[in-house]
Amino acid sequence: MLKDLLQELKGRMSKAVDALQYDLLVIRTGRASPALVERLQVEYYGTMTPLNQMASISAPEPRLLAIRPWDASALSAIEKSILKSDLGLTPQNDGKLIRLAIPRLNEERRRELVKMVQRRVEEGKISLRNIRREAIDDLRDFEKEKMITEDDLHQGRTQIQDMINDFSAKMDDLGRRKEEEILEI
Repeated sequence: MLKDLLQELKGRMSKAVDALQYDLLVIRTGRASPALVERLQVEYYGTMTPLNQMASISAPEPRLLAIRPWDASALSAIEKSILKSDLGLTPQNDGKLIRLAIPRLNEERRRELVKMVQRRVEEGKISLRNIRREAIDDLRDFEKEKMITEDDLHQGRTQIQDMINDFSAKMDDLGRRKEEEILEI
């Protein structure tokens, strides 16, 4: 019973770390990366569609992204979505593809991005704490129903806390690496 709960918990925590890692990919650094815009939602025939499902995204130069939609009629919708996003980029539309020039980050923008990274890491840790709370509630329920002993409850709490510490350290490491990448000139 306890092993099953811990295994499920480990899977959920891994997903939380993966979600944070994916969120951090979207925060722009000084370099062009297709991950920066691939999750951007574009209204396409009345449906919100991720950009990577309607266009090819490439980085032909270190500071340039090229977005070539498969349907040329989607160019204006893609352009509007980029302008609405919090990327702070201005698209250049030539009728066939959209170019996004990635400007160098100034010091003020770098600090804002570092704060955004810290906020996302904290949101990830909050999700870990919610997972922990739910797992401990489950353990208490198991003990009330006499499915586990009181010793198993305490041992389970300790193991859960150890897992939380490990996954929290992973999140801190992801955040630290992203901050270094942003502050790199």
